[in-house]
Amino acid sequence: MMEAVTLAQVAREAGVSPSTVSRILNGTANVTPEKRARVESVITRLNYRPNPQAQALAGGRSLTIGVITPTLNSTFYGEALAGIEAALNDTPYHPIVISGQWRTEREQEALDLLLARRVDAVIMMGGILDDQILTHVARRVPLIAVGRDVRGLDHSCIVLDNTKAMQQVARHLLALGHRQFAYISGAERQQDAMERRVAFLDCLDAHGVSIPPELIQMGRYTEEGGLEAAEAILNTGLPFTALVCANDQMALGARLALYRRGVSVPGDVSLTGFDDVFTSSLMTPPLTTVRQAIYDIGLTAAREALNLLDGQPVVRQVFEPELIIRESTAPPASPRPAGRVRRGVTAMSTPDG
Repeated sequence: MMEAVTLAQVAREAGVSPSTVSRILNGTANVTPEKRARVESVITRLNYRPNPQAQALAGGRSLTIGVITPTLNSTFYGEALAGIEAALNDTPYHPIVISGQWRTEREQEALDLLLARRVDAVIMMGGILDDQILTHVARRVPLIAVGRDVRGLDHSCIVLDNTKAMQQVARHLLALGHRQFAYISGAERQQDAMERRVAFLDCLDAHGVSIPPELIQMGRYTEEGGLEAAEAILNTGLPFTALVCANDQMALGARLALYRRGVSVPGDVSLTGFDDVFTSSLMTPPLTTVRQAIYDIGLTAAREALNLLDGQPVVRQVFEPELIIRESTAPPASPRPAGRVRRGVTAMSTPDG
């Protein structure tokens, strides 16, 4: 195998210093056209390929973009990360992805690690770190916040209109005739989880409908959390005809809890999610949910990181939600106690074949 041509070899062949070759490659050299042409001719003849990492380090860049997500075990974040990767594919930049594991201390550790690795920008996917900490980070590197705003900071953020999204869900169910609701919220302190809960409850309140506190549970944005929250709701014995979940993963867990209690969807209870991950259309029955352009959100976040690194101004981009009505919602049957079960099915058992 032939050894790679070095910058020093190019300089020697062209009769100039290595620093002159470097400046010509970087477009910063103040040399005569003849000297530039001579160097470029040697570069072509020797088939010299500059090392982008070396060039970047010389210019103070690592060619890496840090990405912090609450979890890697998520269809939502997997799709968003695919968008980030696609946006960086044809660039010299590479993502470094770390999970914050829904814990403040882990998110802080992830940030410290990325800054120690000298990443050129940070994409923060949601997260629960205090705004003050992110403000400090943004003074060191470009920061792109996804799914949240950072108060008191002029930064780039990419968000969904959660208020409009939850109004769409509430109005859809109210139009079907539902008046008794249960709600499974996302992770505590997650900004989008709080926005969705407040928007949904406010919309119901505007229509003279309220939810008993016992029928509002937190599900941590996971399937297991949705299962546990739905079981807690069912165990109250309070009646409801619609169960609204703040994401599709929790709706999947809630669906299992309803199935185990013999509760029919949508015959007994209508069920909704949020995100429209690809599995939501494969549930039984297919899930009514809110679609957000998950892949495009990741794509946009990475492109915005590149724009900031190129010196462009910060932006705030709001994605519009779309209600996707499928077979998991229908007009309510007569109100029934949430804990009632089919004949032959106990509260903790699965149906007989």
